[in-house]
Formats: sequence, C-alpha cells, structure tokens
Amino acid sequence: MKWYPWLRPAFEKLSGQYQAGHGHPALLIHAIPGMGEDALCYALARLKMCQSPQGNKSCGQCRGCKLMQAGTHPDYTVVVPEKGKQNLGIDVIRDVTDKLYNRASLGGAKVVWIKDVTLLTEAAANALLKTLEEPPEHTWFLMACHEPDKLLPTLRSRCFHFLLGVPDEPWAQAWLQRESGSDTVQCLAALRLSCGAPAAALSLLQPDNAALRNKFFEQLTQALNNREFYSLLAVMNQERATDMLWWFSTLLVDALKLQQHAGQSVMNVDRLPLVEQLVEFPGMVLQAICNAVFQLRAQLLAVPAINRELLLAEQLLAWEHYLQPGAPLPSIHL
Repeated sequence: MKWYPWLRPAFEKLSGQYQAGHGHPALLIHAIPGMGEDALCYALARLKMCQSPQGNKSCGQCRGCKLMQAGTHPDYTVVVPEKGKQNLGIDVIRDVTDKLYNRASLGGAKVVWIKDVTLLTEAAANALLKTLEEPPEHTWFLMACHEPDKLLPTLRSRCFHFLLGVPDEPWAQAWLQRESGSDTVQCLAALRLSCGAPAAALSLLQPDNAALRNKFFEQLTQALNNREFYSLLAVMNQERATDMLWWFSTLLVDALKLQQHAGQSVMNVDRLPLVEQLVEFPGMVLQAICNAVFQLRAQLLAVPAINRELLLAEQLLAWEHYLQPGAPLPSIHL
C-alpha cells in the first residue's frame, strides 16, 4: 500500500499514543477523499501486529509482520461490504465481533479495520456499538469515514476522533509537481479542485482524467459562445457525469468569486479565460445555475438507476433558458 509523506505527523502522534498505553480502543479517522487514510490505518495495524516493534515502526521480520505482508494474519480483519452489496449489514459485524472474544491466534493484539464506517446499516452500527461499549481485551478498532455526521451519535461518542487535515498548499503543490511532472499552475488547480487532498489531486492529473476535463471544458466554451447548453448532453451523458457537474460547479463558484473581488481563492487557475467568460453573466444567473448543478449532481449520486439522460436534458435546457435576458430564475434557498 502506497505511503504518503503527509501522513507521517499523524502516524507519529497516534502510534505514540498506542506505544505509551494511551491509545483508544476505537479510533475514528475523519478525512476528505484523497488523503490516504487507508495507508495510515494499515500502518497503525502493522504496528499493533508487530511482535518486535522498533519504536513506532514495525520490524518487518517477525511472524506477525510476515503474515501482515502476506495478507493472512488471523488476528487482523478488514471489514468491507460483501460482494454485490453497498452496505455493511449486521451479519458481517456479528461475524467479526463474535470472533473477538476468543484468544488471539498469535497471543497478541486483535485489530479490526472498517474502511468506511458510514456504510454500516443502523442495525449493524448498533451491533458494533455493543462491542465498543465493552471491547474485548487487547482489541483495537480502526475506522475511517469522510462524513462522520452520518454516523449514529451513540457510535461517535464511543470513538476517539482524529481529523486528518490537508497539508499546507505550497508543500502539497511541490509534492504534486514531483509526482506528476505537471506544471505549477496545473498542480495548483488540481489541488484546489481536490479540496487540498494531494492523492486526489494526483489522480485528477492522470491522463484519462485530464483529457476528460479538457474535453468537457472545450465543449463548455463552445456552448457558452453559442448560448446552447443542450449541446453538452452528448459529452455529459455518461458514467462520469457527476465529475463533469462538479467541475462545472467549481467554474461557476470561481466566477462568483471574481465578481466579489476574491480572485485569490479561485480553483480553476488553469482555466481563467473560461472563468472570466462566465463572469460576464449576472451573479443571480450564476447562482441559479450553480444551485441547479449541485441538486442534479446529488440526485445522480443518490439514485444510480435514475434516468440520467432525461435529467441532464431537462436541466441543460433550463440553464440555457436562464442565459436569456430577463428570463425568470428559480428561487434560491440558502
């Protein structure tokens, strides 16, 4: 599993707590996508499974380390949804927790890693809660999530929360340049579009993602020139429609920032001419379209089986209408 340098301070802090005997049995790591929390959890698990740790590092040579490297450690469990399912049901959690009351196979710690704890059904969360209230001896839960507010309050209250914050922008930008080979402006744009998460920014700079973003923006430029949003349907009616809607929303937000003289925080710094083209439209029009984009994206994410083409066509025609002088705009609820 790839290790990222910005994880080092978090690892040292958390591993230090474990080594000092102050580690909480239920650690909940909150991070935005693209921060590499999986690598952090795995490193902590490796340390707990090591039989001869060297400070806050696993030795890599003991039986525990060898089994972790092979992915066959009997006292280490990774909890993910069953094949074909999107959630973690109560049966999965019971299968895991029931085994925790047995003695560890290697006589040491037992570690359970729940990659995305927000996938727990309510019944599964309550089953896990019972175990967290009285955790078995030498048992450690490592949990990660992007939206802790989705968790049951009672479950959150049983965990030690750790926020994995993004690194400083200049440092992350320099790292991104080294890893991607992209120029300064491209790296800054990718980083800001990823809310400061370097791994997500690196993914955005990969050729397939960069090509799709470039193609979408080229089509968008033509659509704006011709005042014909409907022409975007051909490029947007695909599985990655939500990505394109996200990119479009960031352009709209950037245009609103420029209108308010807040250009220093623009995200799409590599697409300033396109942002400036949007600035020409009234702020109320930009806000109306932006609000509609957010709602459409949320619909597509929430209901995968929804008629994407119909929704896109309806909204593109509506946005096209908003661009007409004097066109009535929908109410915006903040």
